[in-house]
This record gives sequence, C-alpha cells and structure tokens, in this order.
Amino acid sequence: MRRARLVGTELLVVALTAVVAVLGEPAFSWSVPAALLGCALLPLRHVWPPLAVVGVLAGLAGGLGWPPALVALYRLGRHHRSVPVLVAWLVLPVVAAVAPVFATQDLRWNQGVLVVGYVVVNAAAATVVGMLVGTRARLVESLAELARARDSALAARADAARAEERARIGREIHDAVGHHITLIAVGAAALAASTREEGTRRAAEELRALAKRSLGEVRAALGLASGPLVAADAGSSDVAALVAQWRDAGLAVELVDDRSTAGLRPALERAAYRVVQESLTNAARHAPGSAVRVEIGCAQEALSVRVDNTRSAEPRDVVGRGGAGLTGLAERVGAVGGRITAGPRPDGGFAVAARFPLEPAPAGWLPTGTHQSRPGRATEGGGGGRPETAG
Repeated sequence: MRRARLVGTELLVVALTAVVAVLGEPAFSWSVPAALLGCALLPLRHVWPPLAVVGVLAGLAGGLGWPPALVALYRLGRHHRSVPVLVAWLVLPVVAAVAPVFATQDLRWNQGVLVVGYVVVNAAAATVVGMLVGTRARLVESLAELARARDSALAARADAARAEERARIGREIHDAVGHHITLIAVGAAALAASTREEGTRRAAEELRALAKRSLGEVRAALGLASGPLVAADAGSSDVAALVAQWRDAGLAVELVDDRSTAGLRPALERAAYRVVQESLTNAARHAPGSAVRVEIGCAQEALSVRVDNTRSAEPRDVVGRGGAGLTGLAERVGAVGGRITAGPRPDGGFAVAARFPLEPAPAGWLPTGTHQSRPGRATEGGGGGRPETAG
C-alpha cells in the first residue's frame, strides 16, 4: 500500500511538472524534450537529490525546465544540512539558466543583473523552503525523542521510588512480624522445656518449628534471607508434607495425587504448592471442622490442582480477618500461564481449582486473573466463606 502510494505520487509530480513545462514558449527546438527529460528524471531525487538537479540542467538551458528544477531544488534543500554544499550545488542551475540568455541576447549590464538576480532568487527560494521544512521535521523528531527520554527518566525515577518504598515497607514488616514470631518461637521452646506432659511438649515443639519456618518464609518473601531456604522453594512435591501438617493441626484432609509427570518448572511447582496452601488456610479459617479433599493430577499436557471442602457446621473466621489471598494467588498462577477459579459449591462447600500448562508460557502472555462463581463474598456456609479475604 505504501509503495503504491509512493508510485502514484511520483507519477502525479512528473505529470504536473511536464504539463506546466510544455505550456511555456520554447526558445529552442530542443527545449521541450529537454524539459520533459528533466521531469522524467525527478524520481532520482529520492535516490540522491543532486542527480535530479543534474537532470534538469538541460531543461533550464532551454528555458522550460523551471517546474522540475523547483521540485529538484526543494528536495536538495531538505536532504542537505550544510549551507556551503547547497550553495555549491546552486551554482550549476544558475549557470545553466543564465548562460543561454547571455549567449543569445545582447543585454545591458543592468538587464544582466536582473536576469541573474531573478534566476538566483528562484533557485534559492525553492532550496531555502526545502531547508526550512527539513529543519522543522528534524526538530519535531528531536522533540519526540526528548519526550520519550523524559518519559523513560520519569518512569525510571518512579520505579526507583517504588522499589525504595517496597524495601522500607519490607524492613518494617520484617521487624514487626519477625519480633512477634520470634516471641512465639521462644515461648513455645520455654513451654516445651518446662512441661511434663508429652502431648503439650510435642505441640509446643511443633509450634516452635512452625514459627521458625514462618519467619524464614517472611524473610525470603521480603528478600532479606541470607541463605537458601527450603520453605521458600517449596513445590507441588511438598504437598504431602503440607497436608500432614494440617492433619496434625486437626484438619480432616484427604490427598489424592495422581501425577505421572515429573520435572516440572520450579515456578509452576511453587504456584501449585501455594494454591494448596492458601486453600487449606481458607478452609481452616472460614470453615473449621469441614472435610477437605486435595486432588493433584496431570492430564492433557496440564497440571491440575483442586481443593474442595464441605460446608462447616459453624462457619466463622477463627484467626481474624485476612487479606487479598485469592487475588494474589491468581496473580501467582497467571504468572506461569495458569488459570484459577474459586467459588461456592451447590452443597454449601467451597472449591478452588487451578490448571497449569506444562509447556512454558508464551512471550507477552498476560495473567488471566481469577474467576468466582458469584460476585462478591461467598455464602457463609462455604468453606472459603470470604475468598477475597484469604491469606
């Protein structure tokens, strides 16, 4: 399309200049052919503007070559930025135009000055207009580049400010949360050392281990860990251990693991693990006493994770109001090319299902987000209870 438009424009330019040229009175028998030759050579100005200027010299000498000459000189002015170079190239058309006049006519000195002045003004006007238009185009381009550079600088400054703010918030969260988790771990250790009841001691030891692991995950999530942490790299292969922990905590959990594919991407492994972790946390928080079923399987080149829980007899939030757990979980799932759905079941329970492609996510892929079976907060009887406040 662009090439067809360019060809059409060139044909129009050649035709118009040729019509205007032949309307003049020829001074010589070869004036019209020379002018038409200059018109036909005008497309050469896109290859190198001086070529078109050389092509119109014969037409200028014949007296009918001014229409194509003005087009060629305009292009010359747009192409060259150096004034001395433009002046040097202007000498040729000026000489070609005035030489036949002085050779065939007996002019007084003042008439000769007027002829030279007329030719110089005509040639220079087209060239100067081309220079001005070219300068304006370059200025517009420079301003656009300056605006892009300014936007990039502002974006970089904003990113740096956000990174600094995130680091500050992370340090504050670590200091505050880490302090309380450490107190829990110390208190649990003291209880384990002082009690004589085996059940209490075992529960205190488990509480201390969970507190230490929670502190490690907080530090890893905030980027403050000084060494590798297994908890931060937990994947779908660690779901069994996670389910065992919740069973020890009193949650009735059934695990069905039908996976036949190994060696999954680490990011996918972590995302699948977080789906199960968040879903079990929701079930324990909003539907205590409910039965939970965790299903993991690989089918049709995809890893599927589903967590269902039954309706709780006394649905309530046993650990306080949460945050935006499912929203953050949807972002984590979407980052690896997966999709997650969450919503109440017809029987009053709650279900969370995620599906991950086993192949790497395509370049430029955008997170799909989450979907709930009904908008807003789920029914109070569901295991999820409040999916938007999970985590």
